[in-house]
Amino acid sequence: MMKSPMVVMVLVAAMLTCLEAIESPQYTVVHSESDFEIREYRDGAWMSAPVKDISFEKATRNGFHRLFQYIQGANLNSSRIAMTAPVLTSIVPGAGPLHSSAYFVRFFLPVKFQASPPTPLPELNLKPYTWDSRYIAVRKFSGFARDSNIVQEAQKLATSLSRSPWANCTSEESSSAYSIAQYNSPFKFIGRVNEVWVDVNASGSEDDKYSEVATY
Repeated sequence: MMKSPMVVMVLVAAMLTCLEAIESPQYTVVHSESDFEIREYRDGAWMSAPVKDISFEKATRNGFHRLFQYIQGANLNSSRIAMTAPVLTSIVPGAGPLHSSAYFVRFFLPVKFQASPPTPLPELNLKPYTWDSRYIAVRKFSGFARDSNIVQEAQKLATSLSRSPWANCTSEESSSAYSIAQYNSPFKFIGRVNEVWVDVNASGSEDDKYSEVATY
């Protein structure tokens, strides 16, 4: 039986509270400034939930509700999949107050399932999503990611990039305008971490792209 969104949120909060460390996609920081950094992410497999909505918040809840059912066993193997971070909501370019009418909410698959993700039940409308190694510009921000602040945070990242060696290097091949990465339970109110992600070209800075800063 499908759980309600509120039950799902409570269960996720409990899972994230109990886990000391959860898996995340691996990356290397190749450029760092006071208000943003450039990361090189490795190849990775995600499960993706397409959502058509104007609201970022509603789209994220809708998509994650389906993804949570999937990791709790709503797949053809009945496999239970460990929680990972972040939950990534990618904004598809379009019209509207948030410059979008469609989103992809994505769950990073643990190492155990990277090579062969369990097939989701058809009614969940989920699709495997594999990305190649890529460079991503990242800006952190605190509090909650809301309809009222995500565009401003993306614009701040764009301004920072325009003043850096990575100016004019936004990737034209990206299928999303930007993405919002959320790392915390919805019931954590202090010390929250969110990020704005924008794909950039690997050739953006010849001086920086081979200068490894840190690996995670």
